[in-house]
Amino acid sequence: MAERITPTRMNLIATRRRTAMAKRGYGILKKKREVLVLEFLKLMKAAGKDREYMYDVLQRAYKTLGIAYAYVGNLELEEAANQIKEIEPMGMSVRNIMGVKVPEIEKGENEITAASTLSMLSTSIAVDDINAAFTEALDSIIDVAQREQGLKRIVLEVEKTKRRVNALDYIVIPRYNGQAKYISSRLEEMNRDTFSALKHVKKRLAKSNS
Repeated sequence: MAERITPTRMNLIATRRRTAMAKRGYGILKKKREVLVLEFLKLMKAAGKDREYMYDVLQRAYKTLGIAYAYVGNLELEEAANQIKEIEPMGMSVRNIMGVKVPEIEKGENEITAASTLSMLSTSIAVDDINAAFTEALDSIIDVAQREQGLKRIVLEVEKTKRRVNALDYIVIPRYNGQAKYISSRLEEMNRDTFSALKHVKKRLAKSNS
């Protein structure tokens, strides 16, 4: 590709500028990749703990439900469940990590509203226990979903950034360096030819004047 470039000083200056810009971009992208990997490792550790906690909470919630069925019977629990209002959609915001939009779910009061409705329908301790257990389970599921969505987006961005870093490191920067080297070499060769031609002209002029 270097052979197709016209060997002029303007092209040499432009090529050196492009090389400098590519190197700056390489440094920025490399730093971005490092930050994203650190964030990924931090989220991965937290997500593992969240998932373990979620499984534990869900087991306790279903165990509480089984006890409640035995304690108050299916009829009261089904009647209570039919009276609960449907939970409204939750809010969503984003957190920006080096250009990656990581979702954050805003829980608000939705789960609490449903829980208080259930509690008003029955004064049974068993029903209140179900209320508390499944509200905690829902909170845990939201935390896991939020972290894992963040992990997926960060992984995709890390891979994209890695491809760009490799392209700059192995293709773009070497190509610009090759172009600059080619232009410099051709300019030096042209200067030598010009200098040699001038010397020859001076000699001929000197002979003609003698």
